[in-house]
Amino acid sequence: MSTPSIPQQQPVIAYGPPVSLEVARRVAAAAEAEARAHGWPMVIAVMDSAANLVVLHKMDDAQTGSVEIAQAKARSTVRFKRPTRVFEEALAAGGLNLRLLATEGACPLEGGLPLMHEGRLVGAIGVSGMQSTQDAQVAAAGAQAA
Repeated sequence: MSTPSIPQQQPVIAYGPPVSLEVARRVAAAAEAEARAHGWPMVIAVMDSAANLVVLHKMDDAQTGSVEIAQAKARSTVRFKRPTRVFEEALAAGGLNLRLLATEGACPLEGGLPLMHEGRLVGAIGVSGMQSTQDAQVAAAGAQAA
Protein backbone atom coordinates (compact mmCIF):
# COMPACT_ATOMS: atom_id res chain seq x y z
CA MET A 1 0.00 0.00 0.00
CA SER A 2 1.39 3.38 -0.96
CA THR A 3 1.42 6.40 1.28
CA PRO A 4 -0.56 9.35 -0.03
CA SER A 5 1.68 12.15 -1.20
CA ILE A 6 1.69 15.33 0.81
CA PRO A 7 1.47 18.47 -1.28
CA GLN A 8 4.58 20.59 -1.14
CA GLN A 9 4.15 23.69 0.94
CA GLN A 10 4.47 26.89 -1.03
CA PRO A 11 7.19 29.28 0.14
CA VAL A 12 5.93 32.05 2.37
CA ILE A 13 5.90 35.40 0.60
CA ALA A 14 6.40 38.39 2.88
CA TYR A 15 4.94 41.80 2.25
CA GLY A 16 7.51 44.47 1.54
CA PRO A 17 7.41 48.23 1.67
CA PRO A 18 4.80 49.79 -0.62
CA VAL A 19 5.71 50.30 -4.25
CA SER A 20 6.66 53.91 -4.94
CA LEU A 21 4.75 56.19 -7.28
CA GLU A 22 7.80 56.28 -9.57
CA VAL A 23 7.87 52.48 -9.90
CA ALA A 24 4.07 52.28 -10.22
CA ARG A 25 4.19 54.79 -13.10
CA ARG A 26 6.95 52.76 -14.79
CA VAL A 27 4.89 49.56 -14.42
CA ALA A 28 1.79 51.25 -15.86
CA ALA A 29 3.78 52.75 -18.75
CA ALA A 30 5.25 49.37 -19.70
CA ALA A 31 1.81 47.78 -19.56
CA GLU A 32 0.34 50.56 -21.68
CA ALA A 33 3.10 50.16 -24.27
CA GLU A 34 2.27 46.45 -24.59
CA ALA A 35 -1.45 47.19 -24.90
CA ARG A 36 -0.87 49.89 -27.53
CA ALA A 37 1.38 47.57 -29.54
CA HIS A 38 -1.63 45.29 -29.99
CA GLY A 39 -4.32 47.95 -30.25
CA TRP A 40 -5.97 46.82 -27.01
CA PRO A 41 -7.78 49.52 -24.98
CA MET A 42 -7.07 48.59 -21.38
CA VAL A 43 -7.43 49.77 -17.82
CA ILE A 44 -4.30 49.34 -15.72
CA ALA A 45 -4.34 49.49 -11.91
CA VAL A 46 -1.25 49.40 -9.73
CA MET A 47 -1.67 48.92 -5.98
CA ASP A 48 0.84 48.94 -3.16
CA SER A 49 1.55 46.19 -0.64
CA ALA A 50 -1.44 47.26 1.47
CA ALA A 51 -3.84 47.11 -1.52
CA ASN A 52 -4.03 50.89 -1.79
CA LEU A 53 -4.41 52.28 -5.30
CA VAL A 54 -1.25 54.05 -6.51
CA VAL A 55 -1.95 54.42 -10.25
CA LEU A 56 -5.14 53.96 -12.25
CA HIS A 57 -4.71 54.36 -15.97
CA LYS A 58 -7.68 54.10 -18.35
CA MET A 59 -6.70 54.14 -22.00
CA ASP A 60 -8.99 55.82 -24.52
CA ASP A 61 -11.86 53.57 -25.62
CA ALA A 62 -11.40 51.13 -22.73
CA GLN A 63 -14.72 49.84 -21.42
CA THR A 64 -15.77 51.51 -18.19
CA GLY A 65 -16.52 48.18 -16.50
CA SER A 66 -12.81 47.41 -16.65
CA VAL A 67 -12.02 50.20 -14.17
CA GLU A 68 -13.43 48.14 -11.29
CA ILE A 69 -12.20 44.81 -12.65
CA ALA A 70 -8.57 45.97 -13.01
CA GLN A 71 -8.62 47.18 -9.40
CA ALA A 72 -10.22 43.93 -8.22
CA LYS A 73 -7.46 41.92 -9.93
CA ALA A 74 -4.69 43.98 -8.33
CA ARG A 75 -6.37 43.96 -4.90
CA SER A 76 -6.92 40.18 -5.05
CA THR A 77 -3.27 39.63 -5.96
CA VAL A 78 -2.05 41.67 -3.00
CA ARG A 79 -4.46 40.20 -0.46
CA PHE A 80 -3.88 36.58 -1.43
CA LYS A 81 -0.22 36.92 -2.52
CA ARG A 82 -0.74 35.15 -5.84
CA PRO A 83 -1.65 35.82 -9.46
CA THR A 84 -5.37 35.87 -10.16
CA ARG A 85 -4.81 33.11 -12.72
CA VAL A 86 -4.60 30.68 -9.78
CA PHE A 87 -8.23 31.41 -8.92
CA GLU A 88 -9.36 31.25 -12.55
CA GLU A 89 -7.76 27.82 -13.00
CA ALA A 90 -9.22 26.53 -9.73
CA LEU A 91 -12.74 27.49 -10.77
CA ALA A 92 -12.27 26.01 -14.22
CA ALA A 93 -11.30 22.71 -12.57
CA GLY A 94 -14.65 22.68 -10.75
CA GLY A 95 -15.48 20.20 -8.02
CA LEU A 96 -14.45 21.27 -4.54
CA ASN A 97 -12.65 24.25 -6.06
CA LEU A 98 -16.05 25.90 -6.49
CA ARG A 99 -15.81 26.75 -2.78
CA LEU A 100 -13.59 29.56 -3.99
CA LEU A 101 -16.77 31.43 -4.91
CA ALA A 102 -17.29 32.01 -1.19
CA THR A 103 -13.86 33.63 -0.77
CA GLU A 104 -14.53 37.34 -0.52
CA GLY A 105 -12.20 39.41 -2.66
CA ALA A 106 -10.71 36.55 -4.69
CA CYS A 107 -10.92 37.65 -8.32
CA PRO A 108 -11.07 34.59 -10.60
CA LEU A 109 -9.98 36.40 -13.77
CA GLU A 110 -6.45 36.24 -15.16
CA GLY A 111 -4.69 39.60 -15.37
CA GLY A 112 -3.53 40.28 -11.81
CA LEU A 113 0.16 39.81 -11.01
CA PRO A 114 2.32 40.54 -7.98
CA LEU A 115 5.09 43.13 -8.08
CA MET A 116 8.09 41.70 -6.28
CA HIS A 117 11.26 43.35 -4.97
CA GLU A 118 14.00 41.37 -3.24
CA GLY A 119 11.62 38.43 -2.81
CA ARG A 120 8.91 40.50 -1.13
CA LEU A 121 5.52 41.54 -2.44
CA VAL A 122 5.54 45.34 -2.80
CA GLY A 123 2.36 45.69 -4.85
CA ALA A 124 0.38 44.33 -7.75
CA ILE A 125 -0.80 45.17 -11.23
CA GLY A 126 -4.29 44.43 -12.46
CA VAL A 127 -5.27 44.79 -16.10
CA SER A 128 -8.68 44.52 -17.73
CA GLY A 129 -10.18 45.32 -21.09
CA MET A 130 -9.75 42.35 -23.40
CA GLN A 131 -9.74 38.56 -22.99
CA SER A 132 -8.14 37.45 -19.74
CA THR A 133 -5.10 35.97 -21.53
CA GLN A 134 -4.53 39.33 -23.22
CA ASP A 135 -5.01 41.12 -19.91
CA ALA A 136 -2.37 38.80 -18.43
CA GLN A 137 0.04 39.51 -21.29
CA VAL A 138 -0.22 43.25 -20.65
CA ALA A 139 0.08 42.76 -16.89
CA ALA A 140 3.23 40.67 -17.38
CA ALA A 141 4.82 43.45 -19.43
CA GLY A 142 4.09 45.85 -16.61
CA ALA A 143 5.29 43.52 -13.86
CA GLN A 144 8.60 43.03 -15.65
CA ALA A 145 9.23 46.77 -15.38
CA ALA A 146 8.91 46.79 -11.57
